Amino acid sequence: MPELPEVETVKRGLERAVLGKKIVEVRVFNPKVIRFPSAAKFKKGLAGAAIKNILRKAKVLILELSNSKSLVIHLKMTGQLVYPGCGKASRVSFYFSDGKILDFNDQRLFADLRLMDRWQDLKFIQNLGPEPFEISTERFIEMLDTKKTKIKPLLMDQAFISGIGNLYAAEALFGAGIDPCRPANSLTDKECTVLLKVIKDTLNKAIEHKGSSVDQYVQLSGQPGGFAKYHKVYDRRGLPCFVCKTPIQRIALGGRGTYFCPKCQR
Repeated sequence: MPELPEVETVKRGLERAVLGKKIVEVRVFNPKVIRFPSAAKFKKGLAGAAIKNILRKAKVLILELSNSKSLVIHLKMTGQLVYPGCGKASRVSFYFSDGKILDFNDQRLFADLRLMDRWQDLKFIQNLGPEPFEISTERFIEMLDTKKTKIKPLLMDQAFISGIGNLYAAEALFGAGIDPCRPANSLTDKECTVLLKVIKDTLNKAIEHKGSSVDQYVQLSGQPGGFAKYHKVYDRRGLPCFVCKTPIQRIALGGRGTYFCPKCQR
């Protein structure tokens, strides 16, 4: 699933490509990806509206429109936005007044689009925790202090901290030298300090390299992101740790595959 760096990369691409442009037509090829309202109302509500502002809330994109409505896009597992598109293989295509097209692709139909009067009313946005960049070291220490949950699933809990998923939780814990199975409240103040710094550094580096293309994620241009070559543990099961040469292990934790070095992470 695209995480904070991937969605931020797409957001920045959209700002360069379509900000200020007017949507003249919307073609819906598979209405299953439109969760609200009906496909007909969705098309009607977008036609003639210009894109006034583009926001990102955790892993969700919000395109605020000139008609006071907002297009909310959750890419989830396999969603893609491609510009300029061709309208041939997309689930939904947005046609602009300059003749160019923004394609919304979703091979497995997991993603969703919503046209809202107020995006702030969406429960999954209301329930989001703070993003890592909004958290001070002191606050992070307080947040972990009473949590007995294992640290990796906790970092992936969007109500606790938003924007981090499986990939970047694994990479950050390796960078901080912390076992993903440790209870969150077992971390010392020093470990919390290091972990928060590594989380922020990892996310920033991933944004710099346009995200990680390990599944279906692509940049707005359709090109893959370049951060996967910098992964230290994710998807490296059995390969030697870059630090100690111990084979990277993979376990199931919180229902997700978790990669870590059993020697470097304590």
